[in-house]
Amino acid sequence: MGRATYLPLRRGPSSLTSRGRPFDTMAVRLPAAVVAFLASLALVGSGAAQTRSDPALQKRLAHALRVPHVRPSQTGALAVELATGQTVFAENAAVPFAPASTEKLPVTLAALAVLGPAFRFETDVLGEGAQEGTVWHGSLVLQGHGDPTLSSSDLKTLAVELRRLGLRRITGDVLGDESWFDSRRTAPGWKPSFYVNESPPLSALAVDRAHYRGAVSTQPALGAALAFRDTLRAAGIAVAGRPATGRADAEAFPLVSVTSPTLATVVRGMDLESDNFTAELLVKELGAIAADRGTTVAGAAVVTKQLAAAGVPLAGVRIVDGSGLSLLDRLTPNALVGILEAAWTTPQVRDRFVAALPVAGVSGTLHDRMRRAPARGNVVAKTGTTSIASALSGFVRGRYVFAVVHNGHPVSSWWARVAQDRFATVLAAQ
Repeated sequence: MGRATYLPLRRGPSSLTSRGRPFDTMAVRLPAAVVAFLASLALVGSGAAQTRSDPALQKRLAHALRVPHVRPSQTGALAVELATGQTVFAENAAVPFAPASTEKLPVTLAALAVLGPAFRFETDVLGEGAQEGTVWHGSLVLQGHGDPTLSSSDLKTLAVELRRLGLRRITGDVLGDESWFDSRRTAPGWKPSFYVNESPPLSALAVDRAHYRGAVSTQPALGAALAFRDTLRAAGIAVAGRPATGRADAEAFPLVSVTSPTLATVVRGMDLESDNFTAELLVKELGAIAADRGTTVAGAAVVTKQLAAAGVPLAGVRIVDGSGLSLLDRLTPNALVGILEAAWTTPQVRDRFVAALPVAGVSGTLHDRMRRAPARGNVVAKTGTTSIASALSGFVRGRYVFAVVHNGHPVSSWWARVAQDRFATVLAAQ
């Protein structure tokens, strides 16, 4: 895995590749709702360019935000016309807020820009030793590179491939190598209760999201080694040694490998269901590839640098993790809208970025919100909810980009969602 570069997103197409391959722009088939949404841009573009400041619209948007139990001083909102860049509404737009899972928006943008939509995570089996006939004299190393989708099915594929190489017996151990990332299981600023409850333990090698025999393993690489040992035996390959963790030695060489779905597919699953585990592994992957350090701190710095390259306003912004669980994260409505605008104006990013977002009344975390016209199918946005933050940020009918963030101690998430949905619905009615 080589080093990546930072894209000035609005300056033309990228030359980045995934493992030496050009971008596979057809790696993900866009859902019908997203295709219709993107097509709407062409239909409304000419009309949007003629829009001017509308006091009546501003009044309706301001009214939409006024709900019980949510303080105006702890509410930030911004709405901008995509075609003209004109601000339609702004309230506390420069104030830093805890972003909840809208933190995944900068991670999505950075991952698609730095790694590319066709990037695939790779998991390898390395051999320490040599093969004589059907016997491998030595150990096998299952080496992870941060694949959040790695599954028992992938282990079966690896075992089958080893059997095709003629192996029937392993004299040594089965090792799980997670050294591509650091060994920190959580991200900075997490509450202790977030460990396991909000995300499995973080690791460069985690099979079935760190589950082994129905339970979460606090040592994901060991759980992976155990699962691989079991899978080898089930495939008819005897293992004399024990499962353990360790780093592959310098003489180890690759035998077989398996790759993940494309990054475009991975980020779609992440954003649709607001998957914290995937977001955190993506941040570490960015650190490992672009900064040679598979840590959350390094990855967060990569995300911040990418936002700067994209022209996103960074005053008040603090990227600490990938999921938005960290109590230290801060985003402004200005930054959220800037992230969305940067994605929208970048051809190699836009379709995949938009396809990753939930659609109002249709999919993901918005499937049960805004289920009626005019919002249904016309609002495509990322949600966010923690005990101290509630947020919604995305696009409306290919005409507007918006961000609404509420904070509180705790925040009234029900009333915050009422305000967010009303705000987006007012825009959808234009």
